[in-house]
Amino acid sequence: MHTPDGFLHPWMATAFLVVSTSVLAFAASRARTSLSPYRIQLFGIVAASVFAAQMLNWPIPGGTSAHFVGGAFAAIVLGPHLGALAVALAVTVQALVFGDGGALALGANVWNMAIVEAYVGYAVYTTLANRNEVLATVAGGWVGITAAAASAGLQLAVSPAFSGSALSVLIVMTVGHFALGIGEGVLTLVGTRLLSRAGAAQPSHSSEGVGA
Repeated sequence: MHTPDGFLHPWMATAFLVVSTSVLAFAASRARTSLSPYRIQLFGIVAASVFAAQMLNWPIPGGTSAHFVGGAFAAIVLGPHLGALAVALAVTVQALVFGDGGALALGANVWNMAIVEAYVGYAVYTTLANRNEVLATVAGGWVGITAAAASAGLQLAVSPAFSGSALSVLIVMTVGHFALGIGEGVLTLVGTRLLSRAGAAQPSHSSEGVGA
């Protein structure tokens, strides 16, 4: 899902950089009240896990790539605000150090993978968590990555680079990730369970909500 440079119009890249930075600044201000040495350590573990998982990706039609994103995973473990910051950190290091995703498209990539997936996935998770924890976790990852892909597909669809195939790009991105999204959901469940068994974390729906 890492959009490279040249696929988005400069005004779009600039706009998403401004919007993403603003949202992350808000997230940082809200997450600051829940920080502790333990949560800072957990933040590092989650960010490193997301970074490593996202490096394993493969290209799909539409000019981007498919891989485990981890936005819902980070949000479930850390809460949505700190989770979004963890994924944003991983995406930024990948772009600026490893060239995975364009530096000019960084704002759009952060918006899709760190913000959209984290907050949408967390919202789905909290909606279902009291009914079935397993279903809530899988659904959070599945719906979260589908929403992120739809956001990325819409960005590409309105970009001049894909003016002749806008609808097909949007469909390929959304439908493709919806089909692959069950894998994201399962890996989200596996990741949260592994951390829980290791005593590193418990799902955070009771410790940090969207309004925390």
